[in-house]
Amino acid sequence: MKCGLASMLIAALLAAPAWAEVKLPRILSDHMVLQREQPVTIWGWASPGERVTVLFSRQDVSATADEKGNWSVKLAAMKANAIAQDLTVNGRNTVKVLDILVGDVWLCSGQSNMAFGLGGCNAAKDIETANFPQIRFLSYWECFAGSPRADITGPSWHRMDHNSAGGCTAVGFYFGRRIHRETKVPIGLVESTVGGTEIECWMPPEAFGDYPANAEIGRQLQEAVGQYRKSLPKALDALDQWVKDARKALAENAPLPPTPRLPGHPNEDREHWVRIQSLYNGMIAPLEPLAIKGAIWYQGESNGGEGDSYVEKKRALIETWRKRWGQEFPFYFVQLANFEKSSDNPAGGDGWAKCRMAQLECLKFPKTGMAVSIDVGEANDIHPKNKFDVGERLALWALAKDYGKKDLVCSGPLYKGMKVEDGKIRIEFDSIGGGLMAGRKDGRAPTVEVKDGKLKRFAIAGEDKKWVWADAVIAGKAVVVSSPEVPKPVAVRYAFSMNPEGCNLYNKEGLPASPFRTDAW
Repeated sequence: MKCGLASMLIAALLAAPAWAEVKLPRILSDHMVLQREQPVTIWGWASPGERVTVLFSRQDVSATADEKGNWSVKLAAMKANAIAQDLTVNGRNTVKVLDILVGDVWLCSGQSNMAFGLGGCNAAKDIETANFPQIRFLSYWECFAGSPRADITGPSWHRMDHNSAGGCTAVGFYFGRRIHRETKVPIGLVESTVGGTEIECWMPPEAFGDYPANAEIGRQLQEAVGQYRKSLPKALDALDQWVKDARKALAENAPLPPTPRLPGHPNEDREHWVRIQSLYNGMIAPLEPLAIKGAIWYQGESNGGEGDSYVEKKRALIETWRKRWGQEFPFYFVQLANFEKSSDNPAGGDGWAKCRMAQLECLKFPKTGMAVSIDVGEANDIHPKNKFDVGERLALWALAKDYGKKDLVCSGPLYKGMKVEDGKIRIEFDSIGGGLMAGRKDGRAPTVEVKDGKLKRFAIAGEDKKWVWADAVIAGKAVVVSSPEVPKPVAVRYAFSMNPEGCNLYNKEGLPASPFRTDAW
């Protein structure tokens, strides 16, 4: 469901004065999951000055609606509870929310690869066996908006079963299923996604105003909004005249004059779109009162040509979302998968290569983790069907960092540093787990070690910056890279291309190494 200026104007014209009765936001609805072990905000609207009482899990809390009709209460932190309970809100009327569990709520956001439903993943068996009454999910909706919305539009919570699972975000499904199976904690998945969207769409105002690296982007939006506001007086004059003419025509039983077209806000008018901040306004702002466990994020294709600039945008997104929620929640994201035709150029750097480097650099931000997907993409499809490994790899981060499974290896090898030794370069890694290996990954099947397998997609260069394909050999916890064509090497690149077909460095746990580069050329 989309929202825009026209629909908002119609709603305003038809709405009754103030909030005549107690109302809850759509996110607080039947079959939902409330966050455990945190104070939980319950909020909504009522008539100004109306006393509102909330009853849930033996708690009884009250608040008075302010002059605008807004009210909120805090429920004390609760333990996980898989027994369904009802929430009652009493004011001049009574509202009941049925079948609520208490567990962990994860926000699933980004663009189309997060939006991609389980029903499109050739996952008939997973759908057929999806009998998980303690996993609930909020389905997809869409709202580009010019200002922060108080409520979401349209979606509802579903219990996860074979009838509903096909409509769940596939990445979220596999992520939530793995966590629930290992912890037995109820899981809520809140999907907030729109395909083909840049990260700028999801960033709040301060992500531009408080971050100098993003200031120019914010200026573009301010300029567009300024032009929009300048155009409104003339348009409103035309609308006022139309109202007079329309009333006269109605009185005389004459045809109505043509309705004048109001200019659209640049966040909403597709003819003059400046989408910056628009999805934050429509799809994140309404969720901010909701207590959550953390967020998973799959986005970047629409920023795929960027490098360092993407790092600063993502820093701003993560930090401002956390400030808005008032908690430093974990933020786990997917590195872009392999896509399009493979290149034989050892220098690489084409397509999404630099964006993957930016995503790798984002691991420096606190409480983040990255699922590498360089081995599960499809050359001919920007929406690879294997979302199983993506969701599972995200779940490993959460299980290791948030659910006490500290001995669990949650990442493949990550570049740590390099040393030049006797005409060769030794590459050191973090996250090697049980050791390094050459592996083979076929579909959803576990990675298989290729004994005596040759590592592929390593390139090496000297001071002349001329890249050649290199020999790469596992040596204990490191990889030694060399080439007889480069007697004095200074830099190495691994899987540094849009589709580094054949890249095969893994740890013994079967998790792929992230692409990396040691140079800054």
